[in-house]
Amino acid sequence: MLPGALRWPYGVHMAHQEPVNGFAVAVVREDGRWRCSRMDSSALSELDAAITELRRLRSTGAVFGLLAVDDEFFIVLRPVPGGVSLLLSDAAAALDYDIAADVLDLLRVDPPDEDDDELWPEGDLSVLADVGMPPHELQVVVDEVDLYPDEQLQMIAQRCGFGDEFTKVLDSIQA
Repeated sequence: MLPGALRWPYGVHMAHQEPVNGFAVAVVREDGRWRCSRMDSSALSELDAAITELRRLRSTGAVFGLLAVDDEFFIVLRPVPGGVSLLLSDAAAALDYDIAADVLDLLRVDPPDEDDDELWPEGDLSVLADVGMPPHELQVVVDEVDLYPDEQLQMIAQRCGFGDEFTKVLDSIQA
């Protein structure tokens, strides 16, 4: 914890405490087939809830979550033995969102300064490399700052091969 910041977790004041908008989708690849399902809304505000929900999805294949938060940023999280692999599309989101601050905390990365307006990702760009999204391509998607997080996640879904399943879940969430 930063000196003089004993009142606030992670050394910054979290200004965004109310429920957040967005979506959380669990993605599972098993027996050569993709399956996407809506995650509980608590996954958007509590990283532990998202991780726990994904760990409950027992599978012999890949299991990961795609979270789009408030049209501001996205998180890719993937339970791995002994922990979780994480990617936060915009480290500065940690200044305003608890879940983003929690990601940085798990990554053991300090949040950026409040007056730093540069956008950069934090975490593991190879989180989806084994399912068809090489790190350099994921970096290109993250760098597409003119796109909303749902559009960026749709690009990831298309590249990995579960675009249709992902779109069906998004359509059901937005209906």
